[in-house]
Amino acid sequence: MGKTAMAKAKDDKKKKAKSKDKAEKGTAKKTKTAKPAGKAPLKVSPLAPASFPDLPVIDGVRFAAGEAGVRYQNRTDVMLADIAAGSTIAGVFTRSATRSAAVLDGQAKLAALPGRSKKGFAIVVNSGNANTFTGERGASDVALICEAAAAALKIPAAHVFTSSTGVIGEPLPAEKITTILPVLADGLDEGKAAVAARAIMTTDTFPKGAVAEVEIAGKPVKIAGFAKGSGMIAPDMATMLGYIFTDAAITQDALQAMLSATTKTSFNAVTVDSDTSTSDTVLMAATGRANHPPITSAKSKEGRAFAAALGAVMRDLALQIVRDGEGATKLVEVQVTGAKSARDADRVARAIANSPLVKTAIAGEDPNWGRIVMAVGKSGAMADRDLLTIRFGDLVVAEKGWRSESYSEADCAAYMKGQELVIGVDMGLGRGAATVWTCDLTHAYIDINADYRS
Repeated sequence: MGKTAMAKAKDDKKKKAKSKDKAEKGTAKKTKTAKPAGKAPLKVSPLAPASFPDLPVIDGVRFAAGEAGVRYQNRTDVMLADIAAGSTIAGVFTRSATRSAAVLDGQAKLAALPGRSKKGFAIVVNSGNANTFTGERGASDVALICEAAAAALKIPAAHVFTSSTGVIGEPLPAEKITTILPVLADGLDEGKAAVAARAIMTTDTFPKGAVAEVEIAGKPVKIAGFAKGSGMIAPDMATMLGYIFTDAAITQDALQAMLSATTKTSFNAVTVDSDTSTSDTVLMAATGRANHPPITSAKSKEGRAFAAALGAVMRDLALQIVRDGEGATKLVEVQVTGAKSARDADRVARAIANSPLVKTAIAGEDPNWGRIVMAVGKSGAMADRDLLTIRFGDLVVAEKGWRSESYSEADCAAYMKGQELVIGVDMGLGRGAATVWTCDLTHAYIDINADYRS
């Protein structure tokens, strides 16, 4: 017997309801996977390197990482580095007025170090929670973590440095970290640098590592480092988080001088969104295991050779951070020359690199050089319209106060389709020069940051 019209209508209604429910669940599922709070990995940046480098073993340094569940589930989120006795350590930190408890603690400890120590050091890093703007509890949580690491490694708590990255303003579940530290201490291994690099990621889509080797006094010296960073990138003394290790023998003063100097042309020369993090930290340790006479001055022949290799590692890491800028599809190098001073050159470069109008034009592959003119004008640097020259790559687009006679919209549009671009500005006023690296600004940046705490 066939169904009545009413029965068929009811069946159709049920089918439609099921279909709608299934569709809504599918939509919810898609929305969930788009969120970067550890629920699903983000799509790897199209600018990512082909692979993570093979970081060499640094004699005197061991690593471990584990899942503490600070914020993320089913992924490593705590890293421990054990640095041998006799090492020296240096650091640079954010100058943000609202810097984190870990940064304040690290700055105080670094200032109090006597130099080469008979005791070892440790670095503990967690992702998922920045431990920033958390009042007195933030400082006590740092102390608890340092004491737990010190007990596990049998070193002074004053030799333990911590870093935290993630959401600002939420209490850090320190007990989750202190609980896992003894386990990590038991699993320390000199070959686990890559594992450690992954544990410090937040919205990063790939881990960032770099390596270099240099000869000092006839001895091969290794430098290896890793970093994290993707958004809230406009460093002021450091980057989001970076850790560099070497087997070179270097006094603390010389190590600090070289790290501070190379920071200016690497981590402090990149910007993703003009926002300086509350947690910016770069720590560097030198174990002295390469068995060469100690480098005591950054200005010595050996010091300059080492600094050059260190600079290469730091620039590599800094550019990887820009390549992983949240939603980035273009790596952009802004070169400013001919400025009245180096300071003016830096102002112009940053005005261009941080301009949302410039960055969105790049995302749209639009050779809108008028936005470069705008950025130069707002920078506050001395400028003369009739002396200004602007180029995209080798293509001169504007000069002598007017659009270049050789300007070709088609050629410039074709150039803008590349993944790596150069914007050049010559001010025609002096010898000041600066280079800043940035990325484009796409809708994905909004998607990631609008959902960050979800």
